[in-house]
Amino acid sequence: MQFRNQKQPEKIEPQMAPMIDVVFLLLIFFMCTLRIISQEGDFNINMPAVAQAQTETPKLLPDFKIRLLADVETGQLVEIRFGQRSLGTGPRAFLLLQQTIKEQIAGSPYADEIEIEIDADFDLNYEHVISTVSACTGEVTGATTEGGRRTISRFVEKIKFAPPRQSQRPPVGG
Repeated sequence: MQFRNQKQPEKIEPQMAPMIDVVFLLLIFFMCTLRIISQEGDFNINMPAVAQAQTETPKLLPDFKIRLLADVETGQLVEIRFGQRSLGTGPRAFLLLQQTIKEQIAGSPYADEIEIEIDADFDLNYEHVISTVSACTGEVTGATTEGGRRTISRFVEKIKFAPPRQSQRPPVGG
């Protein structure tokens, strides 16, 4: 026997509005019951100023400063200085610079931390700066790898540049 007015049972879906209300009520509850505590190990201690001066570590490595002087008109390299020492100019000066750096860092346990500062005149041709960087970073040795490439012995990996400044030298020809 079938009833005429009987319909298919309706699909029952959960009500979303009461669930959202419950979630918001839980959120408000946890926000109100949260206790904010100070971080562990956050000590407010005033140390005397004398103690700070005593804790400074002594500088173990000398400053490596290279000064590149340029001719104002041509931009050619006039002189290379390593600290206060003049190394001259030309390819021989770059080899002398390379040898000087190699001697300075030889046997130093802090060779990885050495930093070289290059201070070049504003007018200097860029090729001389690249040659200086190459001389500071290492040298090509006579040994070859399996692929036929020559090996490079690294000296320094940290190189920084001083801001360029105008050359104070008069032109070479004048």
